[in-house]
Amino acid sequence: MSAIQKRWKFKTFDLSIARELCEQLRIHPVLCNILSLRGIKTFEEAKHFFRPSINDLHDPFLMKDMHVAVKRIIKAIKDNEKILIYGDYDVDGTTSVSSLFDFLKFIYPSNLIEYYIPDRYKEGYGLSSAGITYAHENQFSLLITLDCGIKSIDLIAEAKEKLIDTIVCDHHLPGNTLPPAFAILNPKQPSCNYPYKELCGCGVGLKLIQALCHELNLDSAHYIKYLDLVATAIAADIVPITGENRVLAFHGLLKANENPNTGIKALLDQSKLKGNLSIQSLSFVIGPRINAAGRMGDAKRAVALFIEKDIEHAKEIALTLQSENTNRKEADSSITEEALLQISQEANIHHKKTIVVYNDHWHKGVLGIVASRLLEKFYRPTIVLTKSGDFYTGSARSIAGFNIYEGLDKCSHLLHAFGGHYFAAGMTIAPDQLELFKSTFESIANATLEAEDMIPEIEIDAEIKIKDVNNAFYNIMQQMEPFGPENNRPVFCIRNVKNIGCRIVKDEHLRFEVAQEGMIITGIGFNLAQKYEQLNRPDLMDIVFSIEENIFNGRTSLQMKVIDFNHPIN
Repeated sequence: MSAIQKRWKFKTFDLSIARELCEQLRIHPVLCNILSLRGIKTFEEAKHFFRPSINDLHDPFLMKDMHVAVKRIIKAIKDNEKILIYGDYDVDGTTSVSSLFDFLKFIYPSNLIEYYIPDRYKEGYGLSSAGITYAHENQFSLLITLDCGIKSIDLIAEAKEKLIDTIVCDHHLPGNTLPPAFAILNPKQPSCNYPYKELCGCGVGLKLIQALCHELNLDSAHYIKYLDLVATAIAADIVPITGENRVLAFHGLLKANENPNTGIKALLDQSKLKGNLSIQSLSFVIGPRINAAGRMGDAKRAVALFIEKDIEHAKEIALTLQSENTNRKEADSSITEEALLQISQEANIHHKKTIVVYNDHWHKGVLGIVASRLLEKFYRPTIVLTKSGDFYTGSARSIAGFNIYEGLDKCSHLLHAFGGHYFAAGMTIAPDQLELFKSTFESIANATLEAEDMIPEIEIDAEIKIKDVNNAFYNIMQQMEPFGPENNRPVFCIRNVKNIGCRIVKDEHLRFEVAQEGMIITGIGFNLAQKYEQLNRPDLMDIVFSIEENIFNGRTSLQMKVIDFNHPIN
């Protein structure tokens, strides 16, 4: 298949708000346009946006059941009860458990606290029956779930029958019925008046630590110390970088860059990352190494890493995770190659709107990653499966125009089990149903998706000229960091520029220079080498890009990180 053509969509902004901001802030009008797109309307809002203060964090006791949860934990400590902290095996879950476990060990220095991370393959996501059994057999009377539990109605009822009180700390959307927990901390639950609803699981855990600090008259340093772990969870869980998350991410990055958690420092040493950490580097450098612990082995090591105080011991754990991440990447790469070969050999693949590939021997831990890679290449709903016991099990990823959960629901009569949401899902299917499922799933997608839905869309913040790309413009734009969902790095378009030189570098990328009105700027187009002939033409072109710094031979300059380009039809 050839490179996918993309649609360009310019965002619309409120011109009157942008103009008012421009008068008050006295910065480039394009930057004010972008601020208005971020929902910033006043000077005061801009001030909080550019200078997030730790004092902007909300009172944790505004969260429903916070008083109840704090009192129950303090009672457990006074009565010398055994406390089990339970969290999921991903980055959000392990950072949550690490933060709360470390804090509770500080205020309750005993061997009566333990943590539990479920086995990804034996127990699956969330609270498990094995976890409840472990708590009961080891006489734990208080169970605290982090990043899970909001839908574990039967399991929490089982714990209650076994005289185990449960405090649920979760951020996922509740079902119609809440679990019979002693306390539920979840800003998305009904009748919770907490002002910010988009916290990640580690963020909810931090609010519990913040509340305990208040109740125990401990200063803010005792919860601020965990902000780098919270920022790591925010990055990996892809939650909006708005409101309270922006404050947590901003100050979490400061801590990660100035005085990181010992485990983060050990991982950074292994990764050889240069320069300051950003949300993106936490997501793509730290996140995969933590997730590799659960994908390729035991996720408990991620918690062991984050609570380790000795840097040499932390480095030993980090080295193991680095090795497992290397194994994960090798498995990911080889399975992607095999999947691409399988796709290329399928009849009429060019006319199909879905991709379903499977192999008995693919590693279960990387199927979601492979599905994401195939989705990026082909931009169509994608399912990747492997043999697991008597069934095939796997991961699904989807595009903006197709709800993968609803698509699977329409095929539910052919599935053994499935679950998920709009863009991602998991499923289990019997081998004898696979081919019928493929054709049924294709029919459903074909009836749902229009031709336009199969073309990925690039959202553009603003049109600018080469002369606008200067250090003053860039430095203010960088103050919009941390970038992430709902505050993404700005995407720009320049029109009618002339190519004055391009070349392919490292067989995959394009390096070129363009000129406009006597100004010149360089650009790098990663993985765009297949578009060399399209670029290397004498006629004027339009380019979509973000701005980044390029450091070469000790000299720093601004360059375009090219996303797409085309030649307008005159």
